[in-house]
Amino acid sequence: MSKIPTTQFLTGFNVKPSSISPIGTVTFTDGTNDLTPNQIQCEAYGYIYNKVTRTCSAFKYSSNLDRNISNINNKINGAGNTTLPNTDNTYIIGQKNTVQGDSTNNIVVGTQNEIANGVSNANVYGTLGEATADNSIVLGGNVAADLLGERQSIQVIYGTQTTNGTNTVSYLNNTTDKLLAVPENSAMYFHADVIALRVGGTGTGNLGDYASWVERGVIINESGTLSINRERDAIKSNGTVSNWQPTGIASGTNFAMRVRGATDVTIEWCSNITFTQIKTSVAL
Repeated sequence: MSKIPTTQFLTGFNVKPSSISPIGTVTFTDGTNDLTPNQIQCEAYGYIYNKVTRTCSAFKYSSNLDRNISNINNKINGAGNTTLPNTDNTYIIGQKNTVQGDSTNNIVVGTQNEIANGVSNANVYGTLGEATADNSIVLGGNVAADLLGERQSIQVIYGTQTTNGTNTVSYLNNTTDKLLAVPENSAMYFHADVIALRVGGTGTGNLGDYASWVERGVIINESGTLSINRERDAIKSNGTVSNWQPTGIASGTNFAMRVRGATDVTIEWCSNITFTQIKTSVAL
């Protein structure tokens, strides 16, 4: 509700406008109480009176107007692009791209790409690429007749900190309970470059001990049921790291990276993961 700057009572009237709602409805006041004006009072102050709804309006409300107000910081070049409400600081170059809303700081370049609702800081390029995770980079390699996300590459970061030797789930963007969903009837080859670095703790070893691996394989969603086929190669390490390891796993309908450190050792984990996806319309 926007307050109207101080307005004098017109001659012959004991009411005046006091505020305008986001949809344009004008509320009047008698100096003490808010009230709804009649037609004569409304039009005397230059507003529009609706005889059917008996309301006084400063402007004709449109949902498109509300959408445009909420999207004032976007830059869009091309035809047929759509940004739904609460899309902010987003840059689109291309045609027929869609940002589903409630998001910020996205870049879309290409044709028929889509960023899911609530996803921020994503970059999507190509044709029919689909971003479903914050901070992701997506390359869609499709033609117009393909499914959204039928063939695409997705790059994300998983991270966590461990202080013991038990298995711990590493999350998308180091955000608890956030994981990348595997679409139904899809297969994804994953290649994870993983590094772990000791930053504290009193257990055996020293600050700066590190280890690195490549964890890779295929995760598949067959009509809602996930399975995984994976392998791991140790790359380079230094110091006391014998118990440390990462493992790609299925968690419900999501991909998760499980990691294991050592007792009384504080370790920071980072996994740079690239997924190569095929999504089908066939019930696998």
